[in-house]
Amino acid sequence: MATVEDHHPHESTEADAMSRLTTPAPDEVPAQVQATLDGIRAQFGFVPTMFATLAANPAVLDIVMTLQGKIGRVLDAKTRHTIALAVSQANGCDYCQAMHAYVSSELGGMSHDDIELAHAGSSTDPRRAAVARFAQRVVESRGQVSDADIAAVRGAGYTDAQIQAIVTVAVVFLLTNFLNNVNQTDVDIPAVAEANTAA
Repeated sequence: MATVEDHHPHESTEADAMSRLTTPAPDEVPAQVQATLDGIRAQFGFVPTMFATLAANPAVLDIVMTLQGKIGRVLDAKTRHTIALAVSQANGCDYCQAMHAYVSSELGGMSHDDIELAHAGSSTDPRRAAVARFAQRVVESRGQVSDADIAAVRGAGYTDAQIQAIVTVAVVFLLTNFLNNVNQTDVDIPAVAEANTAA
C-alpha cells in the first residue's frame, strides 16, 4: 500500500503551502519524538501531517498522544469515533473530519452510512445517535447545554459518569480540531470508500 508520504513528501510543495505552521524536517526531529512518529506510522501505515507538524513541539505532541491514549479507557471505540466525527463536524475541521472518517472506517469498522450520520449528529444506533447529538450540543453551546440536552442523553441510557466521559472525549477532539483549524492542515488522509457497509 502506498503511504501518504509517497504522495506528499515533506518537501516544500504547493500543497504544503496550505498549512500555516512549519512541519520540521525528519532530521530536525529529536530521537524520542521520531520514535513516537514511528509508532504512529506503524498504526496508520503513514504519519499524518497533523502529527508531523506537532513534532515541532514535542510537549504538545506528547499531550495530544497522552490524551488520545487515555480516552481509550472510557466508552467503547465506536462511541468515541462517533463523538470524534460529530465534534469535528461541529467545529468545521476538514482535516479531523477526514482523519476520523478514515480511522472510523479502516480501524473502527464503522459503515460509510454511520460515519455520515455521525457528521450530522446522529447514528444508525439510537444510543450513539444520542451521544452524537449531545457532543455537538456541548461544542455549539461551549458546554452550556440545557437540562433537555442532559435529559436526552440520560434517556438514551447514559449514566452521569458516562456523560462526564462523553464531555471529556469531546474536549480531547476539540483540542485537535483547534490545532488543525489554526494550522489549516493540508488534508493528507486517504479517502474512505463508500462501499464500506460494515455495521
